[in-house]
Amino acid sequence: MDSLDRFLDTLRRRAVGPGVFRPWTDWTAGVDIGRDAPDIRLANLRAYLAARVGRADLVLIAEAVGYQGARFSGVPMTCERTLLGAKRQVPHEAVFAGPKRRTSADAIARSAAERTGGFCEPTATIVWTTLLGLGRPADRFALWNSFAFHPHRPGEPLTNRTPTDREVAEQADLLDAFLALFPGARVVAVGETARRRLAEHGTSVPAVRHPANGGATAFREGVARIVGGG
Repeated sequence: MDSLDRFLDTLRRRAVGPGVFRPWTDWTAGVDIGRDAPDIRLANLRAYLAARVGRADLVLIAEAVGYQGARFSGVPMTCERTLLGAKRQVPHEAVFAGPKRRTSADAIARSAAERTGGFCEPTATIVWTTLLGLGRPADRFALWNSFAFHPHRPGEPLTNRTPTDREVAEQADLLDAFLALFPGARVVAVGETARRRLAEHGTSVPAVRHPANGGATAFREGVARIVGGG
């Protein structure tokens, strides 16, 4: 796992500009559970990737980390409730086997469900249930983003924004390093923005509709058409 550890070390040490949160390095008082939050997220990500390196033959690439997803879970396109096995359709050990921890503080919960189980991201639920529903084993697919970090509006950590072209270009080598962990895997873009980012980066891949904003049915149909159940 030397290549995985090198990737994670590079990810954690990477410098970013204002309005960009690094889930595996940064923490915010009153928002995260404490100073150990990035270590927890890094452990989650390492266990998730370690379960897939050498096994996954399908990689889905979306746009950027969202605050309801990897911002707190540490795992792309995966919310805390999916991570912890609170989603009935996603088996408890699907993300990875072993202990898992959330990192969002109770103080930022907006409902009893968030206080109990953490954030829920609709996109994460749709992605996981679609792939598992097609019969694909959880360790046969890996999820990532063309921009590895969480871009947000200044001073508003619980928001999402589109990363700028400059921000994406500055971190483009991280996408190279991630894809290098899965040589030979089929790569599919989730959404037109991710497809364009990959194309600009020299990787031409098929795209499926992003499941957000009413795109769930088209996403499911697109994934079934491209990857099927194999």
